[in-house]
Amino acid sequence: MGPMQKPVRIAPSILSADFARLGEEVRAIDQAGADWIHVDVMDGHFVPNITIGPAVVKALRPHSAKPFDVHLMIEPADPFLQAFAEAGADCISVHPESGPHLHRTLQSIKALGKRAGVVLNPATPPSAIFHVMDLLDLVLVMSVNPGFGGQKFIEGQLDKIAELRMRIDASGRDIDLEVDGGIDRATAPRAIEAGADALVAGTASFTGGPGAYAANIAALRGEG
Repeated sequence: MGPMQKPVRIAPSILSADFARLGEEVRAIDQAGADWIHVDVMDGHFVPNITIGPAVVKALRPHSAKPFDVHLMIEPADPFLQAFAEAGADCISVHPESGPHLHRTLQSIKALGKRAGVVLNPATPPSAIFHVMDLLDLVLVMSVNPGFGGQKFIEGQLDKIAELRMRIDASGRDIDLEVDGGIDRATAPRAIEAGADALVAGTASFTGGPGAYAANIAALRGEG
């Protein structure tokens, strides 16, 4: 662990939950020990899939007091920031590619009183965040290409995680380093070893139904 590294937070992705029972699923994964609830927002334009919007986030909000970790895979993102903030997002993360002015987008998220994150696709370099770190609460490294659950972990992202860990530690700033994509019992410890302190897991969280959720989360923490 780096000098500032925190206990690992597990953020189950509701992308892998039963969409017909989302409220119950959020309650169950919360009670099973989730630290954050990860919400994948996709528009069929920035990524090749369509998931959910602010109305669903608002409907889920009463079902958990845990932070809602909202990942916007939409372009443009700016017109929707306020709607997601008002719906109950606690952290709103955007891709540098989703608009021309990343700094302005992050300012807007902070002005809404929310935590701000930047998401780095597999081909997006760590340097994309270097000049906006004063506005950042979270960096999310995609270890798959965004758009679908159940993909295989891209090994080459471990070097990026390690580089970002060093950069965050050197900055002295309190910035979470999150990893999303192909996280399971085998890849979770490797991401943590590289420097991640938050893990998004969809399939690995929700496999086996509600009775398995607590064991799934414990295993991702390395306690299983």
